[in-house]
Amino acid sequence: MTAPSSTPRGERAGRPGITWQTELVRTEQHIDDDTPDPAPPNRATRRAMQRATRRKNR
Repeated sequence: MTAPSSTPRGERAGRPGITWQTELVRTEQHIDDDTPDPAPPNRATRRAMQRATRRKNR
């Protein structure tokens, strides 16, 4: 264990990406009742969504 320093250290600059960045994202969409159901996503789209989810959760 070391003794306290007689000269205090200054604050270090933060690393990029460490602080929380908040962004307001609106995801609600108005869809009419008589609009037909959309087709399910194809295999390439499903795989891309899974990749994006895995990257976001790292």
